[in-house]
Amino acid sequence: MRSDTLSREKSEVLVNEFVRSVYNWMAVGLVLTGVVAWYVSSSESMIQMIYGNSLVLTGLILVELALVFSIAGMVHRMSAGVATSLFVIYSGLNGLTLSFIFLVYTPASIASTFFICGGTFLACSVYGWTTKRDLTSIGGFLMMGLFGIIIASLVNMFVVSSAMSKVISYIGVLIFVGLTAYDTQKLKYMAMTQPADLEGGVVRKGAILGALSLYLDFINLFLMLLRIFGQTREK
Repeated sequence: MRSDTLSREKSEVLVNEFVRSVYNWMAVGLVLTGVVAWYVSSSESMIQMIYGNSLVLTGLILVELALVFSIAGMVHRMSAGVATSLFVIYSGLNGLTLSFIFLVYTPASIASTFFICGGTFLACSVYGWTTKRDLTSIGGFLMMGLFGIIIASLVNMFVVSSAMSKVISYIGVLIFVGLTAYDTQKLKYMAMTQPADLEGGVVRKGAILGALSLYLDFINLFLMLLRIFGQTREK
């Protein structure tokens, strides 16, 4: 009886440590992205280098995509140090490409949208962790929706329709709200099913993978909300 209690307590400690590590790394990524984006937006030479040359911007985006797919697809073949380094590099590069928001939107609207996003993300994450409903069934549907808004966004680059942009943003909010809950539930299952005798490096890699998923959910939810609530500097 006592051994069962000790085993349960040990399991709870491991789950808490894993989840804490995921959210800590997610926070590190968000802070790094925000600091880099703000710094770049205050440097005319950096802005000119990134946005004045389409090849540079395209190259950065391709490198970011390569990093995401590398971490998501090959994390188990990497060392914990490499996985962590790639996540940090990706967060920094994302700051470079997201620096435009400080040029387009007012600081007040960026701050207010960030808090709205934070509250929404927290509520969805809590729901994903506490609900007894299996969200696996909606995961495929949400991914189809994600590909749909990606295609629609690419089309809108040529059509340039403000109405279409708004529709994409509202649908995008719904999709990333759902993905936040879905990814949080996956994180919960990952935390609760990991063996107690896993090495620290293996746990770190799992935490980095979880942090990347939630980081992407937060960033994309923030961008969609910013399109809806953000006040541009032109107004």
